[in-house]
Amino acid sequence: MTAPTTNNDAARLEYWSEQMELGYKLVEQLLAFPVSECGERFASLPAAADAAGVEMLFSDSKIAGDLDRIFYMRESLVDDVIAIGRDMSRRGWVLKIEEGFRTLEMQRALGRKPEVFDAILQKCIWEKGGEIPPVDFVFRRAIVMVANIPKTGTHMSGSAIDISVFHRDGGQEVWRGGPYLEMSERTPMRSPFISEADLQNRLEITALMESHGFMHFPFEYWHYNKGDGCAHVLTGNSSPARYGPVNWNPQTNEVASVIDPMDPLNPLSVIKVEIAAAMARA
Repeated sequence: MTAPTTNNDAARLEYWSEQMELGYKLVEQLLAFPVSECGERFASLPAAADAAGVEMLFSDSKIAGDLDRIFYMRESLVDDVIAIGRDMSRRGWVLKIEEGFRTLEMQRALGRKPEVFDAILQKCIWEKGGEIPPVDFVFRRAIVMVANIPKTGTHMSGSAIDISVFHRDGGQEVWRGGPYLEMSERTPMRSPFISEADLQNRLEITALMESHGFMHFPFEYWHYNKGDGCAHVLTGNSSPARYGPVNWNPQTNEVASVIDPMDPLNPLSVIKVEIAAAMARA
């Protein structure tokens, strides 16, 4: 397929707003989708890659503040990720896991991380023609870009990974039109504001991921998930999802369903405070 490109700001704004509204509609579907948590435990992605002899990279940055990334996910999904890494290796690529499981604390902190929140707010100001947007509008946009309700966040279910891909020879990134956590009109998977080559890279990586059952999130080109409500909605599977948001005990490797999966991690009152803080930083 051909990806049209344009530098027209009006076209970019129209596309961004359209994608964010489509994302919100998906969020509404996820909130209503049935989940029957299976209680499956977690397994380590680095340990599995090492045991299988599959070259794989893992992000060494903090998610927010002093919170380390957790490269664990549901144990039955780990073999699929290793198979993906092996397939990528065969074509001269190296899979990098940017993100695995997120605790509620991590997800809450990510939504308030200055670099992330400021980017969300600036997009909202752009949509509002330079005006400070209403709090509920920022909440609506933020819930698409950084899951703010546990039931909609597949990282909190231990069923999602964020990825980048690198060429083994030379070590350059397989470029997808932006870096990990790009937040712009280039972020949706099939954005028309990236080059044909970048789109092709996205689609080839996605085809490989989906051949192992990991569905792509349409509004972030780096995010893939399996076995949860989002994957079921995207594939038209109406049966209850087996993975929902959980609290994980790393000492016992036991999981427990989040008690209030519909409660916002950062409610409107917090979003209001963060808007003021972001404006002060600006």
